[in-house]
Amino acid sequence: MTMKRDQALRVLSQHYPDGIVVPVYQSAFDWMGIRPHPLNYLCTGAMGQGSSHALGLALACPTEPVVVLDGDGSLLMNLGTLVTIGDQSPRNLWHFVCQNGMYEVNGEFPVPGKSTVDFAAMAMAAGYKAAHTFSDLNEFSCALPSILATPGPLLVALQVEAGAPFPRNYQEIHSAQSRAAFKAALAGRRGR
Repeated sequence: MTMKRDQALRVLSQHYPDGIVVPVYQSAFDWMGIRPHPLNYLCTGAMGQGSSHALGLALACPTEPVVVLDGDGSLLMNLGTLVTIGDQSPRNLWHFVCQNGMYEVNGEFPVPGKSTVDFAAMAMAAGYKAAHTFSDLNEFSCALPSILATPGPLLVALQVEAGAPFPRNYQEIHSAQSRAAFKAALAGRRGR
């Protein structure tokens, strides 16, 4: 059984209402519709770099929780980030990978190894503290509070398919206003 991505992200938004989120590509468009928030760090133009950006934020802001909403195609373009995250071991980083087997926003081309890749096993081999894979929404929903209470780095592979369509608002993702809002919100949280 496979869950809808928007349903999984809605569940996450209920349990993670106010922290930093680094959403990439289709997850970014979904997340902007589900949880518009100034602490959404939008970096869609850097395919494969979402997890690296999230690591930088987690290390620079160790008291702030950081979630990265990665895609399977995006993570495959930067697998070395798993080792770097494992080595740096930020306790405040939770890495969610929306695994749908395709480069969705780039023409729905299949990703290599879509039927065999095991991101949870890769994360554990790279030094993550824990890793999980879910394809059932109810199981994910029940496990999520415990996952978010567990110190990271932790990876969750979400086996998903497209759900409700959200507008692909590239203008907002690339806007100076989005970057300024994130910077101001983060400075406000850190008392600067």
